[in-house]
Amino acid sequence: MRILTLDVGAGTQDVMLYDSEQPVENSYKMVLPSPTRIFAEKIRKHHNDLFLSGETMGGGSINKAIKNHLEKGYRVLMTENAARTVRDDLNRVKWLGIEIIPSGEMHPEISQIELKDVDLEAIREAFDIFGVELEFDYIAVAVQDHGYSEGMGDRNFRFSKIKEKLESPQPPEVFAYSNTAPDYFTRMNGVLRTLKGYNVVIMDSKFASICGATCDEYVKDLDSFIALDVGNGHTLAASFKDGKIMGVFEHHTGMLTPDKITRFCRELAQGTLSHEQIHEDGGHGAWVAEPIGDFQCLVATGPKRGILKETSFKVHNAAPAGDVMMAGPSGLVKAVKYIKK
Repeated sequence: MRILTLDVGAGTQDVMLYDSEQPVENSYKMVLPSPTRIFAEKIRKHHNDLFLSGETMGGGSINKAIKNHLEKGYRVLMTENAARTVRDDLNRVKWLGIEIIPSGEMHPEISQIELKDVDLEAIREAFDIFGVELEFDYIAVAVQDHGYSEGMGDRNFRFSKIKEKLESPQPPEVFAYSNTAPDYFTRMNGVLRTLKGYNVVIMDSKFASICGATCDEYVKDLDSFIALDVGNGHTLAASFKDGKIMGVFEHHTGMLTPDKITRFCRELAQGTLSHEQIHEDGGHGAWVAEPIGDFQCLVATGPKRGILKETSFKVHNAAPAGDVMMAGPSGLVKAVKYIKK
């Protein structure tokens, strides 16, 4: 079985072509600039009105580039699906000065950029340069999707859906979907439309990384631990016992300090961390199904995991497939196998 995996983050997109006939360490891997950075640079290079078509994808750098483009006095037109890259609430998108037009409408007189989180042809060409034929049975993609419900803040909505999955302890693979995703996950559905016709597994990137951390050889032998994916924007922590998530909290990385992480992780393990405690501190929230008590270490993934060295806990940097950058792709491989069972 061959699985093409893509973990699409804010800084990089991490690619691994897994082949069950080979040791996982021999998988072909690439770490490339993230799509949001690539498209943001394209927008910055335009010096005229701009038409953005395509799909809902990660905002971040793209949104900053669009804002700067508007401030220079240029028009920005976007189709509805593309506009949800900026905000799922299209009224707020219009308020920024962006003109929203029906999908399928064309404006040949205005420069056009087609947005998408996955550029399969570009990845195929990159592999082809090195003589690797891109054949696969599944394509598995991880993106972070807050979800959208009208009238409900994205922090509250995202965490309400996390809590729904974890009413009882579950393995992280339950956060993956096969060939479909709930309508409220607009970014995931954008990826599914882009990859229509392929056998697709889609998963939230935070849980893909946490899932990948459990594939690390050292972590496999642990009974209880807390895994943290410390990303550029968000940090997700999950307490584990016997391979299942017992509790989680999610916060904004820039608002965390080593002391906060130490306190939150200790209370997560004890089962005393409350949703209100995290939410009122500016984070998304917390949920504990069962306490894990004393745990063996923090298992670290993510580009800003260095902050964990300043906590009071033992820290292990997860390196599934022998590579710290392959946590997300490794988690996706594990999720595909879970779904396929």
